[in-house]
Amino acid sequence: MDNAPTPTASILRLGDIAPDFEASTTHGPLSFHEWKGDSWCLLFSHPADFTPVCTTEFVGFASRADEFAKRNVKLIGNSIDSVFSHIAWMRNIEQTQGVKVGFPVIADLDQKVAQAYGMVHEPVAVTATVRTVFFIDPEHVLRAMIYYPLSAGRNIDEIMQLIDAMQTSDVHGVATPAGWKPGDDVIIPPPATAAAADERVADESLKLTDWYFAKKSL
Repeated sequence: MDNAPTPTASILRLGDIAPDFEASTTHGPLSFHEWKGDSWCLLFSHPADFTPVCTTEFVGFASRADEFAKRNVKLIGNSIDSVFSHIAWMRNIEQTQGVKVGFPVIADLDQKVAQAYGMVHEPVAVTATVRTVFFIDPEHVLRAMIYYPLSAGRNIDEIMQLIDAMQTSDVHGVATPAGWKPGDDVIIPPPATAAAADERVADESLKLTDWYFAKKSL
């Protein structure tokens, strides 16, 4: 996947290599690809520190950090605020919400990260990053993106479900249906030839709806 194209503009596409960067964070300076290593990563942006919706999101991510870690997923936040603001906000979250934020938060005052990842949508705001989640796999490939408006907090269950679905697809070479959860049946990719379609219909081990639509248990 190292030959995947790296975008030269701020419009990222699925399959692109996630832009590398160096930044100051609440855990000190880091080089993104080096820090991420061979883990999955969720890089997510928030409009501003000390705001109520963002606070609920950070509580949500931090409260489930162990679940993400079990899936080999690192978390890192980003906004156009200073390290000092981030530190003060993280301390406030721990004091008022009883949740310690254990992942780094990028201080992106120069918007270097925000611009590289297209987090600033000028029709909405020029000084705040929209609520974006970038799903980056162990090869640094951008696998999924979710954008939320400034007024709506993100759904951590949705984010966790998508991680589970992509990791299951990678390991087993299958697809997942709408609303899928771990333990549910998965979808077998449709056959690409007439002969394979005949074999698919005759395979009694599958839960067959039609030649192109078959499920199985893992």
